[in-house]
Amino acid sequence: MIKKHNLHHHLFLFSTLFFLWLLLTSSLAVDELLAGILVAATVSLISAPYLSIFDGLRYTPMALIAVFQYLGFFFVALIRANFDMAGRVLSPSLPISPAVVEIETRLKSRLGQMLLANSITLTPGTLSVDLNNDRILVHWIAAPEGISLEQATRDIASGFEQHIKGFLE
Repeated sequence: MIKKHNLHHHLFLFSTLFFLWLLLTSSLAVDELLAGILVAATVSLISAPYLSIFDGLRYTPMALIAVFQYLGFFFVALIRANFDMAGRVLSPSLPISPAVVEIETRLKSRLGQMLLANSITLTPGTLSVDLNNDRILVHWIAAPEGISLEQATRDIASGFEQHIKGFLE
């Protein structure tokens, strides 16, 4: 039985899965639509015990805009980090000072923290090693010596976190 407070999670998952089905089949034939509804509903119901990951997700039109702003920010950060890493590889004189640093996140939802950790990992030069409560352990290829928790958080995570807060807690 679907709990009332989780109904919006089921609707979100069902809508997302059905939309992906439509994109993948690129067909509006009745049999394809019915199969998509059946598959999306089945997966949504089977996934019920795990839908608490969506707690903290904002279901507003502004949240949708924030998702696209985050994706734009992530794309720019990804390009910059790739150029930085290419410069370090091609020019051995550029400093490389690898270190494991700890950063602190103000995101409260597990999905937000996971998205932040994955955003950090997908950006070349950084790798999320561990996520524990509100702390993320990050391997950073260009860590300044003696960097503080606050400065590491600002340098690595603050931009991502600011954009993620638009659609997640």
